[in-house]
Amino acid sequence: MRAARPRKRFGQNFLEDGAIVSRIESAVAPRTDDRVVEIGPGRGALTEALVSSGCYLDAIELDRDLTAGLLAAFSIYPRFKLHSADALEFDYAALLNDGRNGERDERLRVVGNLPYNISTPLIFRLLENTAIIEDMHFMLQLEVVKRLAAQPGGGDWGRLGIMAQYHCYVEHLFDVPPSAFNPPPKVQSAIVRLTPWRHSPYPAVDVETLRSTVQAAFAQRRKTLRNNLKGIATDAQLKDLDIDPGARAETLQLTDFIAIANQLHD
Repeated sequence: MRAARPRKRFGQNFLEDGAIVSRIESAVAPRTDDRVVEIGPGRGALTEALVSSGCYLDAIELDRDLTAGLLAAFSIYPRFKLHSADALEFDYAALLNDGRNGERDERLRVVGNLPYNISTPLIFRLLENTAIIEDMHFMLQLEVVKRLAAQPGGGDWGRLGIMAQYHCYVEHLFDVPPSAFNPPPKVQSAIVRLTPWRHSPYPAVDVETLRSTVQAAFAQRRKTLRNNLKGIATDAQLKDLDIDPGARAETLQLTDFIAIANQLHD
């Protein structure tokens, strides 16, 4: 398709390495009747690989300078549809009821080279929709992928990883060098797969209570739970759960946060 100049305000870095595109396609492995949503198709490098599989492909692109080229390149595919929209505001559930495949789809498969400047809020937005999502494959900054896949005890463990792992099984698939993009970003990138739990390994919890508890616990990372959860949970409540009020949030397991949220909700 027609080359378009990357735009800073959209955080654009276009993927151009064919070998990386092939690895992503293999990781996604789109099937003929899959309902795939591509966020930020850019110049269409991955779009071509996806739509050629025969899947139903809904591409969401905000930059109007790119939409004409995408339409020119991919309108020949009857299962391709372009949405000129903001992925942060998009109604993903509406795609399940538009009848494009003759019946109601069960779940979506989401793919995207996410702009660095919206990646975290967009992931949180999609985590709100995991009931209708089969899986998600994203190109992200390596540091974001490390946070998503982090384990307790280190600086990467925090709100993003806790909420992602509560909703999904997280896999750091492979890293992508800056040379794979135009223009090359100043950071390393990586591919991550998020697969929403169909049978969650975690106890039932009010998600909003968990979200607010985790946010408060990490409000100031160097402070203890006693300080960050003041007015939310007492020392006695934490001790009842065998959690040290003098510990920092980064030392707690996901199950510890769930236990606190369950107690607060009850």
